[in-house]
Amino acid sequence: MAVRRDRITSATGDVVREIVEHFSAVAVVAVRGAETGPDREVMLVRQYRRPVDRYLWELPAGLLDVAGEAPLDAARRELAEEAGLAADRWHLLGDVCSSPGVSEEMCRIFLAEDVRSATPDDPGAGEQALGEEADMTSRWLPVEEAVGWVRDGRIENATAVAGLLHLHAGTRRDVSEPFLYRSGLAARRAAGRPPGTDMKHVR
Repeated sequence: MAVRRDRITSATGDVVREIVEHFSAVAVVAVRGAETGPDREVMLVRQYRRPVDRYLWELPAGLLDVAGEAPLDAARRELAEEAGLAADRWHLLGDVCSSPGVSEEMCRIFLAEDVRSATPDDPGAGEQALGEEADMTSRWLPVEEAVGWVRDGRIENATAVAGLLHLHAGTRRDVSEPFLYRSGLAARRAAGRPPGTDMKHVR
């Protein structure tokens, strides 16, 4: 991450704003079962998050930190890495600004259907989990129960809340819709680098 200071002209004059630069992200609402049946389930992962010092139930998700990687390709990779899954049908659920008062990060949330176990040919399959992801667990949860977890506060991750409520509302948009995000950090680190460069390790 990086922090920059912007001077802007507002309706009340010049102001200074500190902006956290960060890679944006993708998340996946992966579902299985009949579209309208009671057996429909969604994949959730449980991961320790140091800033809040507790485990959170979340969606499979990850950063747009590979140079030249399209958001949908990143979502496919993260779904395989974090949940061992792949999907043959994809829709866009929506985009969220993660913390727009301080950060430029956004997250694009996809719906993955016709879900199956990932094979070695799927991007991200077989990746070794490291760091906080090493003890990540996952489970299938009935969709209505997952929405109930949002209602009663057991799901606190903002992206998971948005994705599950989009799912509950029946949102289905085209994955080709423009993603209006920007990352000063990614723009600097990708400059002159070949596609596929892991920008986390570029300084």
